[in-house]
Amino acid sequence: MDLAQARRIALALPGAVEQPHFDLTSFRVRGKIFATATADEAYLHVFVADDEADAYVAENPAAFQPLLWGSRRRGVRVRLADAPSDQVAELIEVSWRRKAPARLIAGLGAIRMDQNGVT
Repeated sequence: MDLAQARRIALALPGAVEQPHFDLTSFRVRGKIFATATADEAYLHVFVADDEADAYVAENPAAFQPLLWGSRRRGVRVRLADAPSDQVAELIEVSWRRKAPARLIAGLGAIRMDQNGVT
């Protein structure tokens, strides 16, 4: 997994955009950040609930670390080179769903049904 792949996953989500955020790249939906990438493109910061972060860290500590902002945990720090692409995609979507309005979340389901030939 690399940042280009993570970027494609994030920007494929309804309403997602990429914008600078200080020295980071951020991925946002309706102005709310759901992930950031470091300037060196080695890490992706994904904002998920503590229980979700704990599960990823426990499963693969080489790829996933707790994301700390000061003394508070905010999500998962993903070492992109070591992270399986399916897990990164899942994390990005989980974080996007936490920030996206209900209308966009519903739209994602409709897009997936169309892609799978369900009408």
